[in-house]
Amino acid sequence: MALSVSKLNKFVLFKLPSAYFCGVRVKDINDSSCTVTVKHRWINQNPFNSMYFAVQAMAAELTTGALVISQIQQSGKKISMLVANNKGNFTKKATGRITFVCKDGHLIADAIKKTIETGEGQTFWMKSIGTNEEGVQVSEMDFEWSIRVK
Repeated sequence: MALSVSKLNKFVLFKLPSAYFCGVRVKDINDSSCTVTVKHRWINQNPFNSMYFAVQAMAAELTTGALVISQIQQSGKKISMLVANNKGNFTKKATGRITFVCKDGHLIADAIKKTIETGEGQTFWMKSIGTNEEGVQVSEMDFEWSIRVK
């Protein structure tokens, strides 16, 4: 059973309520990419009248994590996942609706295959790019995911 946008948004509501109440929403997901949006509002702003960096990190992490969850589910195996490391670069004030896109879904299948075959944990980096309504990049986040068979 494939993950859908509505199932992921319901997951965010019940398992990541702070992200949900800050306005983080999944807009699209397929095997290779995931898109998440969040709008700059009073509840997610910083003192400089732009979106707080942690809200951007929640949205960016969701783009990568949703892809990992989806492919683990498709594998049919019990596999644990954890963010091992992350990096962020902020290049412009995040105002208006920010769209985060991760196109690194192709990196996951090989790591899942290796962890199933060897029983050893695997790590891989995934990138999520945040752009504003004009298409200008406001942030870039990298997440190192660690997976292993339970």
